[in-house]
Formats: sequence, C-alpha cells, structure tokens
Amino acid sequence: MHIHKRISSIDALRGLTVAAMLLVNDAGDWDHVYPWLEHSEWNGCTPADFIFPFFLLIVGVSIQLALGPKAENALLAAERKALVKAVIWRGARIFLLGLLLHLLAAFMIDGQVFRLLGVLQRIGVCFAAAGMITIYMKQAFLQYVLFATILLGYWGLLQFSGGYAPNINLADRIDTAVLGRLSYTFDPITALAHDPEGILSTLPSFATVILGLRAGALLRKGHTLRLILIGFIMMAVGYVWSHWVPLNKQLWTSSFVCWTGGAALLSIGIFHYLIDIRSWPAIGRSFGVNAITAYAGSWIAVCLLSWLNIMNPLYFHWFSEPLTAQFSAEFASFAFSLTFTCLFGIAMWFCNLLGWRVVI
Repeated sequence: MHIHKRISSIDALRGLTVAAMLLVNDAGDWDHVYPWLEHSEWNGCTPADFIFPFFLLIVGVSIQLALGPKAENALLAAERKALVKAVIWRGARIFLLGLLLHLLAAFMIDGQVFRLLGVLQRIGVCFAAAGMITIYMKQAFLQYVLFATILLGYWGLLQFSGGYAPNINLADRIDTAVLGRLSYTFDPITALAHDPEGILSTLPSFATVILGLRAGALLRKGHTLRLILIGFIMMAVGYVWSHWVPLNKQLWTSSFVCWTGGAALLSIGIFHYLIDIRSWPAIGRSFGVNAITAYAGSWIAVCLLSWLNIMNPLYFHWFSEPLTAQFSAEFASFAFSLTFTCLFGIAMWFCNLLGWRVVI
C-alpha cells in the first residue's frame, strides 16, 4: 500500500523518530549513558520513552492515509478481502524481519540470546491490527470506543491481578509462562522473565495505533487545530491518570498510552502546520521514507562490527580514549551514537536522492 501523495510532515517526524531511536539504541558504552538517553528502569517517562510510541502512532497515521480511502471505497467483499490479505501479509513481513534480525544478533554477538518478540515484531502485529480496524471499523465513534475499551480493560487486568510491580504483574507472569527464555530478560535462578514488547503489553499498543488512525483521519480533513486540542486533552488525561496508574513503558500502561500519544498528536499537529502549511523544510524526511530500512540497517551494522571484532577497538581508539579524559565517558558514548546516527542519516539522504525506497 503506497501513499499516492505523501505528507512531508509525517515523513519528517517519522524520520526524526527513527534517528532518535538509533541515537538511543547505539550507545558506545552502555555503562556510561546520559540519563535522557536511557529508558526508565520501571515507572516514569524519560525522553527516550517517547520514541517507540511516537513511531507506533505514526504507523497508524500512515495506514489511515494509505488505506483509509481504499477501505471507504471497498464496497464488495472481494475488495475488502484483497485489502485484508495485503495488510496481513505486510504485517507478517515486518514481524519476520524482526525475527531474522534477532537471529542474526544471537549468531553474531557474543552473549546475545535469541529473543522471540521485539520492536519490529510489535510494529508488524500493530500494523495488521490497525489495518483490520481501518477496513472493518470505519466509524470514528467505534474506534474511540475500542480505544477506551482497550485502555480501561488493560487497566483492570493489571490493577486487579497483582498490580504493576516487576515480576508479579500479570504481563510478566504471562511472559514467564509463555516466552520463558525467549524473553528480553530471563533469570535462570528464579525462572522469571520480562519482555517490554511482551504478549499482554501488546494489547494497549493497539490503542496507540488507533490514536494514529484518528490523527490520520483529522489530517485528511485538514483539522489541524482539533488534532492539537486532542493532543492536549490526551496528555492531561495521561498526567491525571498517572497518579493512580504509573507511567510505565515496560508495561505500556494506559496512562503511558495517553501521555505519550497526546505528545505525539501535538507533534504531528505542529509539524503539519510548520512543514505542510508554512512550508518549513522537512528535516528528517530522508530517514522517514526508509524508516524500517534505516532501523534494520543499523542493527545489521552493529552485528557485523561486533562479529568482526571491530566494535570495541573502534570505540576505544576513536571515541573513548580521546574524549573521556577531555570531556567524560558519557560524552564519548554519546559521540559514538551521534556519529553512527549521522552516518546512517547520510546514507538515507543518498538513497532518497537516488529515489531508492525499500518497502518491507
């Protein structure tokens, strides 16, 4: 599914989100990272915690822009069936790419074990879910009802089954029982597992992409101010709710969905006004049109550098040794991730210049 007329602001925001993802994921030294580049250990919401929900919400926006008009015109069952097939197949390809990247990391990086779920796997599942919602639940009211039902239902599941503490919350208990050693973390002594992209916590991520669907619909109608207003409202709801339900990316809590989703809606509205209406430059667009390619490419690059035993000497001689004494270990680590991100930015700019687009 291709967007016939791409919205530059969405490409730009998606691109800056992916650039931020690379900046956070590719620290030179994980023992020395600036706090604002780290995810919250548990409760809380750091700047880094906004990145993935921003990307997922933009997935919803893109689906609405690309698939929405087709779904509205698909009156015959055969037409809807073709759309469903395309949506599920693309979601499956994204999921499989995530599996392949995790297999690659397990094979090429010492100490890395295979993990079943992850970022691309969640994107693939959410893509398929958002596509099905777009095809079979076109009415805005029904989508808002589904959004509220997911958030309230997930809140109830966690609240009344042990709360939000690590290991004892329902999401972790399900990951321990089903994923076990295939989780992000697994303690062989206690046999307890946790995965921030786990099974149950995928449910509220559907709410994030539903917000994206509604944002895409508002963009199609030119309702920029309404989009910004809803963003303010969602952030207010998330802030108030966080007094009872903690902001928690690891569990993707309902308050976290509202807080980060509201911030994403605000950002989309502002970017749309500045770039599409006021004609500001779409900085980050090159990253945005090949977002998954940039993410997968950076992953493969890290695997190759590690496998060839280049990563550690490269970091030590070019970053740690010259920068740590003069500045700090955190600065050296940040300089590496910034350089890494900029190199991929140049590569994506070159691809965009040549018109190269990789569609997964």
